[in-house]
Amino acid sequence: MTITLGDASANPGEVDTGRLTVGETRDGSPIGLPVCVINGAEAGETLYLQAVSDGDELNGLGVLTRVVPRIDPAELSGSLLIVGIVNYHAFQVAQHRNPIDDTKMNRTYPGDENGSSSERIAAATFDAASRADYILDLHQASTSRMLNETRVRCGRHHRLHDACLELAKVFGTGYVLDQKGPDGQLARAAPEEGIPTVDPELGGCVGWDEKSIQYGVEGVFNVLTHYGFLEGELSVQEQTRAKGFDQYNAPAGGVAHFRKELAESVARGDVLFEVTDAFGQLNGRVTADTKGIFWRSRRLPQVATGEYVCSVATTIDSF
Repeated sequence: MTITLGDASANPGEVDTGRLTVGETRDGSPIGLPVCVINGAEAGETLYLQAVSDGDELNGLGVLTRVVPRIDPAELSGSLLIVGIVNYHAFQVAQHRNPIDDTKMNRTYPGDENGSSSERIAAATFDAASRADYILDLHQASTSRMLNETRVRCGRHHRLHDACLELAKVFGTGYVLDQKGPDGQLARAAPEEGIPTVDPELGGCVGWDEKSIQYGVEGVFNVLTHYGFLEGELSVQEQTRAKGFDQYNAPAGGVAHFRKELAESVARGDVLFEVTDAFGQLNGRVTADTKGIFWRSRRLPQVATGEYVCSVATTIDSF
């Protein structure tokens, strides 16, 4: 069976790329999101992948540039539907939010085909994603420093929670955030349609980071192997799961100096960071309220009083 996405069309055993039209720019030129269809030689399920929902989160795009050339459709069972760059306008100017409507794309799903720019793009990509059996929405922590983690956002009481959690475990970054996400996230909206969906957050950086991209590449191939798209055996590794977090803000303005590294264990009373003035004089010190794992921190050291500095995962188990 021929599979299409936008103007990309592939028969069994073929790959094709093209564009998915989602509107026009301010000069009337058509906007087409880059898309790819990989149609396996054998019948099977469908995996949907997308990247750059937020215009400055590029690690997911790095993953796709490495994954797609490595997949031989002659060895594939089922199909892949891929949108390489979702947030077209934000990507063009290297911004997080869509500058046309000042909107964060991953708060607009399932979208509205007659709505704002972001809502129309969300509707078009959600229509494509809704054709799949599994969804990977590739993200990163923008400019923050963060663990490579996979997020389950449907909520622990959702009927698809176990299926989403399995998908996160199979992706295999080693760390899973299992916490209900905000309305409008693809990883919230797609499970409502019965599709297991996760949101891999591939580290955090300016530009992209090769180590985090490699986590993503391995994760995609883990999923393809586990769910029968590709032949092979996958040994699923134990993951560390976080369900709750403490956030810490700066007690004073100045320069933050971290005393913990990402993924390092934290005990109650441990120093997380100190704030000094421009000459190294101590202005404040922040300690952990409870034990946990040092999960995320700001990248730039300068902070104002009350500004967010870091997060510690506090409700932790393994599965």
